[in-house]
Amino acid sequence: MDRLIYTAMTGASQALEQQAVVANNLANTSTTGFRAELANFRNVPMSFGDGTTVNNETTRTFVLSATPGADFASGPISQTGNPLDVAITGPGWLAVQTADGNEAYTRAGNLHTDENGQLVTATNQPVLGTGGPISIPPGANVTIGKDGTVSALGAGDSPSQIVVLDQLKLVNPDAATMTRGDDGLFRTSDGQPADVDPTVTVQQGALEGSNVNTVAAMVSMISNARQFQLQTKLLQTADQNDQTANQLLSFT
Repeated sequence: MDRLIYTAMTGASQALEQQAVVANNLANTSTTGFRAELANFRNVPMSFGDGTTVNNETTRTFVLSATPGADFASGPISQTGNPLDVAITGPGWLAVQTADGNEAYTRAGNLHTDENGQLVTATNQPVLGTGGPISIPPGANVTIGKDGTVSALGAGDSPSQIVVLDQLKLVNPDAATMTRGDDGLFRTSDGQPADVDPTVTVQQGALEGSNVNTVAAMVSMISNARQFQLQTKLLQTADQNDQTANQLLSFT
């Protein structure tokens, strides 16, 4: 069987995989703090059954997906007026605690308090401060400074009675060391907690939107569909060639 069938098959498979990535990005155009997923591909030289490998004259190679990455460009910031909403201005991440007790990172600053008064994300991960998860007193007016300092003023208290509760743990590890988990949260590749970065700032009463470029994603989706169509045509051509070759051999 012509190796064209295998190469066209892998090409079609990867076109579908890339289409899935684009579809996921489009589905998250309205997700707070979402980072567009990138699909990277690489060609893989073929080794043959007789032990030989590809050379400069080889015209067929496989295509495989490489380690997927993310677009770390900032998304648009919109004002909400909600005192528990925070948008990170520029590079940086909010540290949160996962269900297994480890640390992960997000740009989604749409926060709220749970039934225990703990400050959590929209998906209910506790937000970490320098002293661990942050608790908000019931009915308190919350102020979050640019440096992430969380202060609370009780109902009926004078401004002089404002209390500093904690400071958001804001980090900015090297983007090359960040990997996205199935839960949408990012983690460092070595699994170690990132250090606090005092240069990271936040804006209270605002949220960062998704950084997905909708127009570019739609163009990519059309391109992927055409690429898949081309690969399936190559499969049909290879199959027809095999059938023709078999017919010719039957006459010998």
